[in-house]
Amino acid sequence: MAFPASFSHSASLQLSASFHGERTTSTLLPSSTSSNSCPFVGSQLAFSASLRGSKTMSPSRLVVYSRRLSGLEEAMKMRREREQRERSNTKFTRPLPLRRGRVSPRLPVPDDIPKPPYVSTKELPELASEHQFHDAEGIEKMRAACELAARVLQSAGELVKPSITTNEIDKAVHQMIIDAGAYPSPLGYGGFPKSVCTSVNECMCHGIPDSRQLQDGDIINIDVTVYLNGYHGDTSKTFLCGNVNDILKRLVKVTEECMEKGIAVCKDGASFKKIGKRISEHAEKYGFDVVERFVGHGVGKVFHSEPVILHHRNVSLLLIVWFANVAAEPIFTIGSTDCITWPDNWTTLTADGGPAAQFEHTILITRTGAEILTKC
Repeated sequence: MAFPASFSHSASLQLSASFHGERTTSTLLPSSTSSNSCPFVGSQLAFSASLRGSKTMSPSRLVVYSRRLSGLEEAMKMRREREQRERSNTKFTRPLPLRRGRVSPRLPVPDDIPKPPYVSTKELPELASEHQFHDAEGIEKMRAACELAARVLQSAGELVKPSITTNEIDKAVHQMIIDAGAYPSPLGYGGFPKSVCTSVNECMCHGIPDSRQLQDGDIINIDVTVYLNGYHGDTSKTFLCGNVNDILKRLVKVTEECMEKGIAVCKDGASFKKIGKRISEHAEKYGFDVVERFVGHGVGKVFHSEPVILHHRNVSLLLIVWFANVAAEPIFTIGSTDCITWPDNWTTLTADGGPAAQFEHTILITRTGAEILTKC
């Protein structure tokens, strides 16, 4: 389940330096963020770096170097905006805009099934500041939760066809999860009324299942999270409904490839910024931009925690740590990456009505790479 975060692009930079063989330390602190742009806000991050060298460098050379970086970024931004306009002019038949259908009452969960703490309140939980690490027993429980989530997602995808409602998908997902003795994590999370997120066409994420029937040519992201034995397993996939046009097929295919390439760089000691860099490099080959508002997150006993996983280019100097569990879940669109949220405070759509696609896996960081846990 995607985590919304708001980070200001401006930051204060404190730099003390000597370029005569002495240690140089810089600390970058993002400026305070506003909670007006999204339901909740990620915690501030602190980045630090140290260098050693013997070459004398003048302040003026540092300024020139900074300007070159800025110019490169500006050129890349202009190129992306041009390609975005070209994509917007690409002719393909768009489905009718989404309209809210009837939302049925939330489904019951047996009393003997353990429930996460947030179920007892309608308040949206804060992003947990602690990184989640698990011992051998915890990892096995994570494997079980993630495997169940993967099996449920696979079964839900088999239901996707024209005329089925997202409410019917929700009922099926709910029943599969409770039959396994688990709890559907989205149900009651910050007041979310359903057991799964179903995001159709221009819906970026957090779509609430309702009475709308899927149409031939739709795409739908199904986001499944289960809470089993005290651990969350989180995964999602965008499925094709009936005869989908080639442009949407390419969007879905590239989005999945971007997630896979981001996961491929994950290992103990690697930099988090490599994830966003690798995802962006692949997406830009096809003229797609990643939605920056929604990020990946730590997962385990807590649904959403640090570290925040940025899927776009960034300057984070944080390092990936062994035995951490994180969820990588990039969202891409055809057209604008700006978004609007319905009055239900969950359903988030592209501002221009362009389609969106998303994929997500929960992974375990190892010494040599990343193990995808949400597979069956």
